[in-house]
Amino acid sequence: MSSILTNNSAMVALQTLRGINSNLETVQSEISTGKKVATAKDNAAIWAISTVMSTDVDSFNQITDSLNKGSSTVGVARAASEQVTELLQDMKNLIVSAQEDLNADDRAKIQTDIDAKRTAISNIVNAAQFNGQNLLQGTESISILASLDRGSDGSVTATSITVNRQDLQTNAAVDAADKAASDAGYVSTADSATDSTVDLSSGDAGFLSTAQSGTINDGNDADITVDAGTVNAGDEFTINVGGSAYTYTASEGDTSNDVAAGLKTLIDAGSIANLTVTVTPGADPSSDDATINLAASGGNVTFDETALAAETTESVISDGDTVDVTLAGGTISEGDTFTINVGDADYTYTAADGDTNNDVAAGLKALIDAGGVTDLVVTVTDAADPTSDAATISLEADGSDVNVNLAGLASQNAAVAAGGLGAIADLSVATSADATTALNTIEDLLDTAINAATAFGSAQTQIEGQGEFVQTLIDSMTSGIGAMVDADIEAASAKLQALQVQQQLGVQALSIANSNPQTLLSLFR
Repeated sequence: MSSILTNNSAMVALQTLRGINSNLETVQSEISTGKKVATAKDNAAIWAISTVMSTDVDSFNQITDSLNKGSSTVGVARAASEQVTELLQDMKNLIVSAQEDLNADDRAKIQTDIDAKRTAISNIVNAAQFNGQNLLQGTESISILASLDRGSDGSVTATSITVNRQDLQTNAAVDAADKAASDAGYVSTADSATDSTVDLSSGDAGFLSTAQSGTINDGNDADITVDAGTVNAGDEFTINVGGSAYTYTASEGDTSNDVAAGLKTLIDAGSIANLTVTVTPGADPSSDDATINLAASGGNVTFDETALAAETTESVISDGDTVDVTLAGGTISEGDTFTINVGDADYTYTAADGDTNNDVAAGLKALIDAGGVTDLVVTVTDAADPTSDAATISLEADGSDVNVNLAGLASQNAAVAAGGLGAIADLSVATSADATTALNTIEDLLDTAINAATAFGSAQTQIEGQGEFVQTLIDSMTSGIGAMVDADIEAASAKLQALQVQQQLGVQALSIANSNPQTLLSLFR
């Protein structure tokens, strides 16, 4: 049946042409992008997988850069270690030659060569850095990003290669020491406080006590207990025996054992008839009491237990007064310590890396504030320029007197550990004995340098091997992604030609179908 209202042939031709054009659009997209899966609508699952893998490839490219940088850093350290080893071997040769019977001039010439090589080693160690990383200084390890491990659940874990620093510094050890007035952070005050003498209480370091009452009878003895702990310099301890008072004044760092020994020395010097003095020191003077035993033999010995005395000198900030403590400007080193004694307690701040005297002042204020000293107000005035100006901590008594020990103000430069080759500073061939000692020392130094070079060599081999693996992995992943999303250009080209022919035929078929209603008009002529 023919109808002028419904042209079935045209609808079929149009539907076919739409399908051909859709396929033609897909093929043209493949050819223009080179991908059969260019967007999520092309194939959502494949697009998602390929996108995740592509991000991993980008990440592995960054890892390759990290490994290359790490390999270079370790390579510099390895080369420097090997050079240091060679110089140490040269030093050993010089020291071996000094084992002979040489005159002073010859030994001096050898020593000059040894000193020159020591300087060369120090210069190499200081210069052995790559991008600011020097693996021959310090002991901390560095981590080099080596891989990203993706689990079956989609989780990603970073894996690193750890490389330990090998300390080949030549500096000798430096003990902690009190800062000089010219040192950065030196703690001082121009103010004074009111001094007063007070008795120590039971439990205070050096407190003296006894159960003896009055004369020590012939054949008997009396024990005097000296409470454990470190006493303050200037504290005074008194025993009255044999009719005389004996007073010991504590020195800096004295413990209860030192107090007991000092009192015994004084009493012994008094040559008291019929008296024998014995001291039993505390096994640990910080926690164990010391004991002084007074024994009477051959006659009675007078003893006045009421005259036992242990006194300390306290200073106070009078109510309403202020003591200003200054911290000198300059560069402060990590580990430097700063102490203020106030409210009968020491408050010590240890400097962190990069701290200035302003940071130290703020740190001490925080510690003192946390100590909750009654009626004490602490304020800090920062240095305008911490590299040259002093910072100030003001201690104000507000409400009552506040105990303060201005003699206890302290600041110390941090101790510096010897470098791994620190013993090189003591190498001497000035005498035959010195040369023998130097020979043993140089062997240890050689072992240290050889072990360092070996460690860096192993680490560099591991890093380079990981780098090769990561590059192979990138190539494999890139190939796999291509297999999933890349278009087959040969097939796309053939399909394009076929679809273009089909498109032409479709257009022709639609044209024929659209002309059918015109044919129906002839039936009405």
